[in-house]
Amino acid sequence: MKKSIEKILQNRELNLVGLIIILLILVTIRSPRFLELRNVERIVNDTAILIMVAAGQFLVILTGGIDLSVGSTIAFSGMAASMLNEAYPAMPVYLILLIGVLVGTALGAFNGSCVAFGKIPPIITTLGTMSIFRGFTFVLSKGQWVTAHEMTSAYTMIPRGRLFGIPNLTTWAIFIFIIMYYFVKYTRHGREIYAIGGNKTAAHFVGVSEKKVNFMVFTISGALCGLAGVMWTARYAAAVNETATGFELQTVAACVLGGVSIAGGSGTITGVLLGALFLGIINNALPVVNLSPFYQMAIQGFIVLAAIVANVLMEQRNEKKLLNRRRQ
Repeated sequence: MKKSIEKILQNRELNLVGLIIILLILVTIRSPRFLELRNVERIVNDTAILIMVAAGQFLVILTGGIDLSVGSTIAFSGMAASMLNEAYPAMPVYLILLIGVLVGTALGAFNGSCVAFGKIPPIITTLGTMSIFRGFTFVLSKGQWVTAHEMTSAYTMIPRGRLFGIPNLTTWAIFIFIIMYYFVKYTRHGREIYAIGGNKTAAHFVGVSEKKVNFMVFTISGALCGLAGVMWTARYAAAVNETATGFELQTVAACVLGGVSIAGGSGTITGVLLGALFLGIINNALPVVNLSPFYQMAIQGFIVLAAIVANVLMEQRNEKKLLNRRRQ
């Protein structure tokens, strides 16, 4: 019985599900309408873009890196797609969507090249490109915005339509989650990502290329940011230069809260999904409990700090158990 309880407590996904249930109960007590189907749909839809981008951040963190440029990549890709839609309104919207994804992929590949071939640490690379890509956004737009009346209705409907009654934005997030789940669990490349993050030396001995893996994860992260950029500007019917400022903190928070080790090598995409949903519920609950939105960043910061401390303590406990078993 005791061992079963310990296993449950060590399962981050189950713990997070418990926290989400407790949070929902507390908020619902304050506002009984919080769990109405329409509001639940809105919460999931609000969290969809975070799920997309956090999935890419998850791969980067698994290798022991971090991508601080996701917000700027979203802004540049979204601005490029919106300006294209404004300039060529007859262009098919899914072609514009593809171009937005390709723009993000190119920016991600640049990050990956700097890390993999330039041997620049990920935090330094993306700290620099965070400013570079944001600056490119201002240069591209010349400081101007693309507003709702300058976008076609077909473009703004990309995330607003429905498939089998489910909003397109949510459908995209579900699709990406399924693909990512299969990728990390059942493919060779997924296992290589875990191997590099877990033990680079051992991974090298079995033939895993660190350069290839680093280039791949940053490129995937960029592609997902490109998709998110188009979805963001289409959903809010506005492309502004400050789009997604600070979004990198939310993606890291979703990963760490979901049990992904910041040192790399461990974590699941299911945990990231639950972490993103937890943050989405908190963000939507703030107005209900009469807390100012200005507390949002502070709350997310505390959550990240608490999650990192919990991860470190759990890893230390597991290491002690492993040492004790070896001594026995």
